[in-house]
Amino acid sequence: MHETIIPTQKPEMILFDYGQTLIAEARFDGLKGSTAVMAHAVENKYHLTPEQVQREADAINRELQRSDPATRAQKTIEVPNHMFTAYLYESLGIKLNLSAEEIDRIFWDAASPGTPTEGISDFLEFLWKAGIRTAVISNISYAGSVVSERIHRLLPNHHFEFILATSEYLFRKPHPRIFHLALEKAELKPETAWYIGDDYACDLAGARAVGLLPIWYQAAIDFEQADHEDVLRIQSWTALEDILRNCSNRLE
Repeated sequence: MHETIIPTQKPEMILFDYGQTLIAEARFDGLKGSTAVMAHAVENKYHLTPEQVQREADAINRELQRSDPATRAQKTIEVPNHMFTAYLYESLGIKLNLSAEEIDRIFWDAASPGTPTEGISDFLEFLWKAGIRTAVISNISYAGSVVSERIHRLLPNHHFEFILATSEYLFRKPHPRIFHLALEKAELKPETAWYIGDDYACDLAGARAVGLLPIWYQAAIDFEQADHEDVLRIQSWTALEDILRNCSNRLE
């Protein structure tokens, strides 16, 4: 096991996870999402209810082991949601008067609304004023445009250079390719950047494997992964701001 590293040099860039890091999302409720989408059905060949549609969606997800927490870190290839929903609705004889992106947005807003994590807006402003660049890497199946739209809406004053949604780039964290892609986009070497996320296996182990400094944000949800003593943990954004202010190349 690695020793916990307390950084002494400020980074050139901080890369953020999205869910439960930047944005605290409500517990996922697929039925609410399916109900919202089904309100836009223009044809329902078999007169299916949202409950029946969601049961089929759950069955497909189980077949794909798509959302099993026990195997999440082993699933390093992304299944974009537009592929999933196209199969789901067409196979059930349902036609919607929605684009794929509209399906994503309507489903996601109903199934798992989000709010900014406490203090994140102020922390992002602090980073901007300190000259520390920022960007996002998110394991997410919704369209990249929909993810960007949500982040812009909830964090309107952010300065993210890019928002990298795995739905657009094939690979999921912790696969090193998705981190290398972000570093290429940022034109940075891994030792000059930090990665902050809430999931140990996907975010932190993945980031460390490519040379990024991993930081574990633990304020948005109830954590049970208490045996990992090798990662710097933060319970608030002000705590990380204090660490940055104490770096040897200190921030004024």
